[in-house]
Amino acid sequence: NLVKMFCKGPNKVRTQISIAMASLAVHVSAQDWGSGGHLNWVRDEFGTTPKFIPSFLELLTVMPQEAYSYKIAARPERRRQFQKELVASVEVAFNLFSSCWAVEELREQVLDAFSSWLRLSNGIPASALASHNLVQASIAGLVSDNLFDAAVNAVCELIRYTVSESFGGIQVQMPLIQVLVTHVMGLRPRFAASLKSAQAESGLDQTNMEDEETVKGMARLFAEMGDAYAEMIATGSQESMMIVNAILEVTSHPDYDIAAMTFNFWHSLQLILTRREYYVSFQNDAAIDAEKERRLTIFRPIFELLVSLVCFRVTYPQNYNQWSMENLTDFKQTRYAVGDMLMDAASVLGGQNILNILSNNFFQAARNIGNDASWDWRPLEASLYCIRAISRVVPTSEGLVMPQIMDLLPKLPLQSQLLHTECLTIAGYSKWLGTAPSAPSFLPSVIEVLIRGMTTTQDVSTAASMALRNVCDACRDKLAGSLEGLFTIYHKSVSGQSDYKLSNDNALQLIEALSKVITSLPAEHVKRALESLCIPAVSALQQVITRQAQSSQQLSANQYTVPIDRIANIFRFVKYPEAVTDAFQKMWPIFKALFIQRAWDMTTMERLCRACKYAVRTCGKSMAVIMGDMLQEVQMQYKAHRQSCFLYLASEVIKVFGSDPSCANYLGGLITELFQHTIDLLKTIQEFTSRPDIADDCFLLASRCIRYCPHLLIFSSIFASLVDCAMAGITIQHREACQSVLTFLTDILDVGMSPTGNQYRSVIDNVMLARGANLTRILVACLVGALPESRLEE
Repeated sequence: NLVKMFCKGPNKVRTQISIAMASLAVHVSAQDWGSGGHLNWVRDEFGTTPKFIPSFLELLTVMPQEAYSYKIAARPERRRQFQKELVASVEVAFNLFSSCWAVEELREQVLDAFSSWLRLSNGIPASALASHNLVQASIAGLVSDNLFDAAVNAVCELIRYTVSESFGGIQVQMPLIQVLVTHVMGLRPRFAASLKSAQAESGLDQTNMEDEETVKGMARLFAEMGDAYAEMIATGSQESMMIVNAILEVTSHPDYDIAAMTFNFWHSLQLILTRREYYVSFQNDAAIDAEKERRLTIFRPIFELLVSLVCFRVTYPQNYNQWSMENLTDFKQTRYAVGDMLMDAASVLGGQNILNILSNNFFQAARNIGNDASWDWRPLEASLYCIRAISRVVPTSEGLVMPQIMDLLPKLPLQSQLLHTECLTIAGYSKWLGTAPSAPSFLPSVIEVLIRGMTTTQDVSTAASMALRNVCDACRDKLAGSLEGLFTIYHKSVSGQSDYKLSNDNALQLIEALSKVITSLPAEHVKRALESLCIPAVSALQQVITRQAQSSQQLSANQYTVPIDRIANIFRFVKYPEAVTDAFQKMWPIFKALFIQRAWDMTTMERLCRACKYAVRTCGKSMAVIMGDMLQEVQMQYKAHRQSCFLYLASEVIKVFGSDPSCANYLGGLITELFQHTIDLLKTIQEFTSRPDIADDCFLLASRCIRYCPHLLIFSSIFASLVDCAMAGITIQHREACQSVLTFLTDILDVGMSPTGNQYRSVIDNVMLARGANLTRILVACLVGALPESRLEE
C-alpha cells in the first residue's frame, strides 16, 4: 500500500520503500509469493494499473541491487537462493521492461531497470541478448538527450556483460561486442568537439559546448570499453588502435575527473604488454619474445604521447596558496596518480627512454631561469617532480641525463615547493648517487641543497632529512671524509640554537644517516665518531635528570623520551658491537639513575628499555660485561612496578645469551623471578583481559626461553605453574596476547617431540598429560566460539 501511495513520489521516499520491499523479498521464499514467484506477484500487483508502473519499475530496479547487499540480515543460504531466483527470472524481467518501453515517459526508468538486471552473474544467453530490443533501445538512447545518462549506464553494463566468463567469454559475445564498439566509437566526433571546446576554454562560443555530465558519460563509455577489452586492444590491430586513440583523447581532457577514468586502462594495458603470462598462447620463448616486441613497437609511440598528456597535471596552479587543505590533499592525490601513470609508461618505454623525454621539459624550464623578471618556477618544479616519480626505473648506470640534472639542482632559485621537490628527487636517486661513477663530484653540492632545505619550512626540512638519510645510506663509503662537516650540521640542528627547522622525527633521521656513515669507517675511527654522535643526546638526558633531582615537581615524559629516542637510534644503526658496548658502559650510570628516577613512568621506561633492546641486538655477546647490572635493575624494577617493557627487554637478552652456559645460573634465577611475579598477576581471564600487554610479553619471553634455553625453564620449579597460567589465558580476546599464549603451548609440544628434546620429554609429559583433558576442553571451546573465527588457525 505504501508503494502505491507514493507511486508519484517523492522519488527518495519511493526508493526507500522499494528497498524495504526488496529486503522483504530476500527473506520470503519464491513459493510464498505464489505460483509465479515474487516477480509475477509484483507484476500482478502493480503492473496492471498504469499509475503504479513507476513504482513497479523502481522496485524491479532495486531488487537485483539488494540481492548482493549484506546490509540485509539474511542467512547465507537464503541469500544465495534469492540470487538464484532472480537469475531464473531474468528473461521474465526483460519481457516486462520491453512491454513498458512503449510509454515514452517510462523509458529512462526502463533503461535503469535493465542495467540493474544485467548485473546478475547469469541469466539470458548471449545469442538472445545480442538481438534483444532492449539492447537496441540502450544503443539508440546514446543519441537521445533525455535518455543519454540511462543509456550510458545500460551500455556500460552490456560491455561488462560481454567479458564475463559466466556468459561464455569474449568469443561467444563477439557479435554483441562489435555492435557496442561501433556505436560507442560513433560518439568520438562528438567527444572530440567537446574536448576542443574545453581546451580552448572561453575562446569558443559557450552555447556549442556539451553539458559536463554528457561529456563524462561519453568518457566513461570509452574508459569502460578500454578496461573490458584491454587484452584485445593489446594485440595492436587497426580497429583496436582506433579505441586507443579515443581513450587518449579522454586522457587529454583538461578536467582531471574525466581524464582519470582512463588511468586504470593504461595500467592494465602495460601489464598485458609487458608480462609473459599474457603470452601463454604462443608456443615457445622465441615466439613470445617476437610477439612481445611487435606489440611494444606498436604501443611505444602511444605511451610517449601519454607521458606528454599527463605531465601538465602535476603543475601547481597560480592560486595554490589560497587553497584549502582539502584542495591541497586532492592535488597531492592527483600527483601521486600521475606518478603511477609515469611508472606504467616506463614499463613500456624503459627507464632511460622516459627519463630522456621528461628531462627535455626540465632543461627547457631551467634555461629560462633569470631570463625574465616574471620567470615562473612552477613548470620547472612539475618537470622535476615527474623525474623524481620514475627514480626507481632509471638505471643506476645512467650517465648522460642525471649528471646534468644533479649539476643544476644547486643552481635553482630558492622557492619552498621547488626545494621540497629537489630534496625528494635527491632521496629518490640516492642509489644512483651511490653507484654512478660521476656521483662523487656531485655529493658536496647535493649536501648543500639538503642543508638549505633543513633551514626552510617544516615540510621541506622533513624531505631534506629523509634525503640525507638515503644519501648517507647509499653513499656511506664516499661520505666518510665529510663526517666532520656532517657532525657540525648535526650539532647545530639538535641544539635548537640555529636556523634548522628539524622536528624530533627529522633529528632521528639525521642520526640514522650519520650512524650509517660511522658504520663504514675504519675500526680505529669509530669510537671517536660514535662519541661525537652521542654527546648531544647524552648531555641533554643528563641535564633533564639533574633538573628533576633539583625540582619538587615531575618533569614531562617528553623531556626524557626525546634524548632517549636519539640514543636508541644510535644503538640501532651503528653496526660496531665493540664501540656500541663501550658507549653503553659509559652511559650506564645515567641509565641506572633514570631507572631509579622514572621507574613509575611507563612511557619513559618503554623508551629506555627500547634503547637497551637495540644495544643488546647490536652488541650481542660483547655486552656481557654490563649485562648483569642491567638485568639486576630490570628484575628489581619489574618486581616494584610490573611494567611489560621489562619482560620484553628480558626476552631480547634471552635471544642473545640464552644458549651461553656461563649465563645459565643468572638467567635461570632471572626468569624464575619474572615469571613468578607475572603468575601472581595473571590468575584469571579477567586479570589477563585487564593486563594484555603483560600477558603478551610474558609468554613471548616464555616462548623464547623454550627456543633458546629450554633447560632453564622446563627444569625449573615455575614451569608447571606457567603452563597453568597459560591455560587460564587462552581465551583472552586480545589478539597478540592470545597468539603469544598459544605459541608458548605449541613450542612446549614441539620441543618435546623434537629429535633433541628427549631430555625434556618426561617433564613435559608429566606436566601436559595431567592437564591434557582440561586443555583440550578449553581449545574445543575456542574452536566453537570462545575465540573469533579469525583466530582458529592459531
